Formats: sequence, C-alpha cells, structure tokens
Amino acid sequence: MSEYLTRRDFLKYSALGMSSLAFRPLFGKNEDPDYGDIARVAIASVSVYSQPSDASKILYQRKRDELINIYEEVISPDGPGWNPLWYRVFRGYVHSGYLQRVKIRLNPVANAITEKRGQLAEVTVPMTQTTRYLSYKAAWQPLYRLYYGSTHWVKGIEEGPDGMPWYRLHDELTELEYLAAAPHFRLIPPAEFAPISPEVDPWLKLIEVSISQQTITAYENGKAVMKSKVSTGVPDRSGDPKLIPTDTPSGEYHVYSKMPSKHMGNGEITDSLEAYEIPGVPWTTFFAPNGVALHGTYWHTNFGMTMSHGCVNLPTEFAKWIFCWTTPVCAHNTWEQTGYGTRIVVT
Repeated sequence: MSEYLTRRDFLKYSALGMSSLAFRPLFGKNEDPDYGDIARVAIASVSVYSQPSDASKILYQRKRDELINIYEEVISPDGPGWNPLWYRVFRGYVHSGYLQRVKIRLNPVANAITEKRGQLAEVTVPMTQTTRYLSYKAAWQPLYRLYYGSTHWVKGIEEGPDGMPWYRLHDELTELEYLAAAPHFRLIPPAEFAPISPEVDPWLKLIEVSISQQTITAYENGKAVMKSKVSTGVPDRSGDPKLIPTDTPSGEYHVYSKMPSKHMGNGEITDSLEAYEIPGVPWTTFFAPNGVALHGTYWHTNFGMTMSHGCVNLPTEFAKWIFCWTTPVCAHNTWEQTGYGTRIVVT
C-alpha cells in the first residue's frame, strides 16, 4: 500500500533537505491522499493580495517552491479574462497562474527495474532533489530539482546518500545518470500507454490549435472529442533572424516524434533554479520545425494566454490523452517514437 506524508512533515523535511541533500522520505501512518489542498509556487515569487484583484493591496510575497495552503477557489470579476481563478490563502488571495496544485504521495519501491531501457515514472511529491556521487571528490553533487507531474526514465535502484533506496534516472538530453529518492516516484504501468480510440481510422483524427482562442480541439471523423485551453508561443518581436522564433507557427503539420519524457533547455549540468533547464517535460508530441510540440506543463497554469517559447503548453492530463490518442503509437519502453502521424492544423 502507498504511504502518504503529512504536509507538516514534508515542509519540515523540505527545509532541511534542500540545503543538506538529505531529502530522505519519511514514512509514517497512511493518510488520505486528498488530505488538505496545497499548491507550489512555480516562479521566483508571487504576491498575496488583500482581494482577488491585482489592483488591490499587496500584503506579502511567497517564494519559489514554497507550499501554500488553499482555502477556497474564487472566480474574480476583476479577471484577468483569460484566467480569472484566484485562491484564498492565509491572510489574502493569490492568482492561480503560477501556482501548481500538488499532492504528497509516497510510493512502494520496486524490487528491480527489469526493462532494459528503463521504466517511465512520474513525480508524486511537490518536488524532489536529485544528486550524483563524484568519486574524485568523495562527495555528493546536487543536480536538477524535479517537480510534481514531471516524468523520468528509471534505469535502476541504488543506495542514496541517506542509505535508503534511490532510483537511478537517465537524462536523455545530457546523457547523465543521477539519483532521486525512490518513494517520490510512481512507476507508470504499460497499460497507461494504451492507444485511445485505436478503432478510429488514424487519418480521420485531427487536432486543431487556435492561437487566437488559445484552445486545442481533437476531432474524430469531424466530431469534437476533446477540448482544452492551451498556452501557445509568445509573439516574437525581436526581428533578429538569427534567433529561433518564439511564436507557435501556423499551418498544417503531422506528428513526427513522440517522447513521454523530454528534457527541454540548454543542457547545462547545474542545480541552479534560474537556469533554462526543464527536465522531464511530460507526454511530448512534436509536430513542427524547431522542436515545436504539444506537451504537459508543470511550471504554470496560465492556460488561455501565450506563455511558451513556441510549443503548445497543455495541462498534463490533456497532454497525456493527446499522446495516447495520436499516431504513431508509442510503446511503454520507447524513449522516442518517430513516424508520419496525426494531422495538426494551427490557425
């Protein structure tokens, strides 16, 4: 049976672990996984306002990776129009756009990883710190911090810096292998890769992305079967032809690559939270030049507004649905599946 960590334990543990690299899972009594309602601050800081309006008084700030108790959801008449959802928190209100709703769930540790190429896993705690052992320094080096809902390839099980079992993760961009506390990951079973609507002719499936409406719609034989808000690319006003445009390109495309876990960024080996490194982007479906993809998003929830460097950001549950619904079909043990797949029209 899975075990759950109290918010108080996790907060206490996080404060110690982020600085000391201990970050060892705590095991206690089982608890309801829906105990409490919390969110992680996903940017450098967010403001707590006196009212659910950015025109009201700012009371104080909450910093990156702090966990906030949510008392109530509020749809504000003051907007913003694309996302009027605010949260009532201690002494005030925070806009939802840069808060990630999270759970705190610990998972049973596998006896072994039998898949030769590894097994996909998702993070089920607000955040977890990775590390690797440098033998020439006889010391542990902190690396990327991984976040709730991100996905990663588990290649093996080793003893971590706390003497407990940690999973050995493989990063497909940097080719690094590093460790993370095993109970913080849920191993994803093959059944969750099962194709959705496989009986439908693949050429009768269509995805439409509307930049003006910031929506995505999936069709089967002309009938809409899924629709969601998205965040497309921020318009590129630099005018520099040497830079890759940040707009999401309009036109007609086909899926050409699918990766259930993708490290996006510069490939820098670092533990800096300010570096452009986003490891474990979940359920990534590439369709346009320059690596433009549909993918899950754990660093904002501001869907309905342009936010990306060109990709189409989706809520992770919708990105996973798209990943399993589109062709080519990707098997559970495949890092990347290529092929001429589902048609995507961006308008």
